Amino acid sequence: MSRCLEVDKVAKHYSHDGERIHALDDVTFDVHHKEFVCIIGPSGCGKSTLLKIIAGLDKPTSGEVRLLGEPVSKPHPKVGMVFQSFALFPWRTVTQNIEFGLEVQGVSKEKRRLIGKELIEMIGLQGHENSYPRALSGGMKQRVGIARALAVNPEIVLMDEAFSAVDEFTAQVLRSEVVELWEETAKTFVLVTHNLTEAIEMADRIIVLSARPAKMKNAFPVNLKRPRNRADSKFMRCQTDLFGLLKDELENTIIRHKLRAIHKHKHIDDIELDHK
Repeated sequence: MSRCLEVDKVAKHYSHDGERIHALDDVTFDVHHKEFVCIIGPSGCGKSTLLKIIAGLDKPTSGEVRLLGEPVSKPHPKVGMVFQSFALFPWRTVTQNIEFGLEVQGVSKEKRRLIGKELIEMIGLQGHENSYPRALSGGMKQRVGIARALAVNPEIVLMDEAFSAVDEFTAQVLRSEVVELWEETAKTFVLVTHNLTEAIEMADRIIVLSARPAKMKNAFPVNLKRPRNRADSKFMRCQTDLFGLLKDELENTIIRHKLRAIHKHKHIDDIELDHK
């Protein structure tokens, strides 16, 4: 399979509240055309930071991201993004939100309406074309976000915790719909998630990141036929194996935090002793 996306030795350092954070360290992996990849890792390891770098919304401290062989250094017209918080414009209707990227690209009104109508039918929001986000449920808002990402005919669709802002029933429906859209559109999808079951249910391959500073710990293939059954023994085996990979990282993180806390307390004790 040909490569759509290359993440090459990406590292990221930044400052937060006066503290120097080393978020990503030498992260390297490829994503192939028409592949569905999920990225998982311990909380706070830098998954969303990595996705923003892939999207061109943030710059790496070192390393490079390439889309179709070309370096990504700013938002790319062939990258669609779906956000956890929906990120819809409240003053724009469903149709206008979906058409936004096309409008920015200078696509004619007639062509925008044609694409918008097709996508509204694809996501099942007929009758809501002129509704504003305040009138939509969480699931409907996320469908609009997905349609907006697809409207620009991207090479790759990036999704950042796209189902975590809705209830579990709605999330399950959306997961099934996204897999159907992925199969129907033959696009490349990359989803960041904290949900192991979600990753196994949707992905061809799962990129497992280590605790911060995040490195690529494993590229985990999911060789299960779709649609996938969570109660299937092979599915549960994948879940156990993935949990095992993450459990080590979670334990490392907990131990690291405990050692840091002990070090801080020791430092305070030393200061107090010095002042006696």
